[in-house]
Amino acid sequence: MTDGFHLVLDGLKLNGVETLYALPGIPITDLTRMAQREGLRVISFRHEQHAGNAAAAAGFLTGKPGICLTVSAPGFLNGLTALANATTNCFPMILISGSSEREIVDLQQGDYEEMDQLAIAKPLCKAAFRVLHAADIGVAIARAIRSAVSGRPGGVYLDLPAKLFSQTMDAAAGKASLIKVVDPAPRQLPAPDAVQRALALLRGAKRPLILLGKGAAYARADDEIRALVEKTGIPYLPMSMAKGLLPDTHSQSAAAARSYVLEQADVVMLVGARLNWLLSHGKGKTWGAAHGPKQFIQIDISPTEMDSNVAIAAPLVGDIGSCVAALNAGIAAGNWAKPPADWTGAIAERKDKNQSKMEATLAANPSPMNFHSALNVVRKIIKARPDAILVNEGANTLDFARSIVDMYEPRKRIDVGTWGIMGIGMGFSVAAAVETGKPVIAVCGDSAFGFSGMEVETICRYKLPVCVVVFNNNGVYKGTDVNAAGGDVAPTVFVKGARYDLMMQAFGGVGVTAATPAELDAAMKEAIASGNPTLINAIIDETAGTESGRITGLNPTAGVKK
Repeated sequence: MTDGFHLVLDGLKLNGVETLYALPGIPITDLTRMAQREGLRVISFRHEQHAGNAAAAAGFLTGKPGICLTVSAPGFLNGLTALANATTNCFPMILISGSSEREIVDLQQGDYEEMDQLAIAKPLCKAAFRVLHAADIGVAIARAIRSAVSGRPGGVYLDLPAKLFSQTMDAAAGKASLIKVVDPAPRQLPAPDAVQRALALLRGAKRPLILLGKGAAYARADDEIRALVEKTGIPYLPMSMAKGLLPDTHSQSAAAARSYVLEQADVVMLVGARLNWLLSHGKGKTWGAAHGPKQFIQIDISPTEMDSNVAIAAPLVGDIGSCVAALNAGIAAGNWAKPPADWTGAIAERKDKNQSKMEATLAANPSPMNFHSALNVVRKIIKARPDAILVNEGANTLDFARSIVDMYEPRKRIDVGTWGIMGIGMGFSVAAAVETGKPVIAVCGDSAFGFSGMEVETICRYKLPVCVVVFNNNGVYKGTDVNAAGGDVAPTVFVKGARYDLMMQAFGGVGVTAATPAELDAAMKEAIASGNPTLINAIIDETAGTESGRITGLNPTAGVKK
């Protein structure tokens, strides 16, 4: 005989799952114990949201759905934020939660942690399934995996009522009921006429631009994308998590002239990028509305993404690898002319000017450190260790790092992504270390770190090679706000001089305070060389930040003042 516990684990193992990110409790505690006995690695967290974030990051880094286990009701709700964020960011993830029994939930009879979890999850993920019979576990896992990774990836919820685990059935029949998913994310080839339409539009452009999104990084079509950029000679602009698909130091990178190329380009090819708020929805001053309309080519696996904000002149629907390969074939078959020299020359001129300004700013050594001088250290560390993974969150800490820290290899930068959600830092860091075995550098604002800081105990418990750098400027954005009415401190101000480094020391890791670039550099190098869990409390000038980082326009200003 076999039971629901073993069928769940056998179904996951059959499909190549090696790691579970979890927080044990009723009714999944025994499942986590059995998972370890069955050879699965179980990484146990202090809060379900961070276990879910780890599963989501694992999905992005591996291309396979990361698995998060939670308890029912409150635990499920804690994991739901991560599930929704994974869906928004197109990270494949499966949230598996224990739940109360259907007959009690449906009659609202007051069961332990009673909640209709399936109904709550459905609007926030790609798909949601409930399993009531042990014989259906194999089908449910197969459907969850296929839903998570096929088409546009995203989050899937799998609801397992407590009684399911103890259900028994014949072992042979149970084994036969399990499904090994074949080709869960099949290629989707673009239509030949769509390829020719895109090539014709690109060929006629005077000021073309290629814009790479995190979907391009997820696609693992690195060689094809690089060939497209270099064969066409078209300048490219990477979104933050696409940095490193080509080295940020590549001659065709237009990152240092971002505002100029977005405003001036006449034809823009979007590769795994969406015209959402991060790109001003493809409209307005950012896109040079005064210079006339632009034409867009968009490569996306989802046809419904086309025309979501502006008209797409050449939609190219299919998986990114197949679409880019088809474009490369078309380019190789014809006589391809490089973009006009006046376009590439103008970009180079602005790049040189902006980079010179940036270098001068980075060369300054103010006391205390500001964001630029501290991030200049991170920049040099990453240059020396391009294989290290950078996890980044915050407001100013995130925004400045995106433009200062160059990346050299694909999928080495993970940040808050589309939702701009805070609290991803420690969960993403744990997954990055577990899934890749590479050193991880987590650069967090002090406010952002507060959302997941307790997970430094998780990092220490599993002895992960994570170096956390907390940019400590005593508050949200900055530590200088004052309560005009007196009394309590302002809502954005934290305890002055907080010792975040002592948190890591409390759990057996290394805690260091760095007040200068030299101290920060030495501490980071030691952390990476040793592989020991480390937290560096980097003291930043509390006046250095700006309100809401670089998205001040999204933060409404106060109205009537009394």
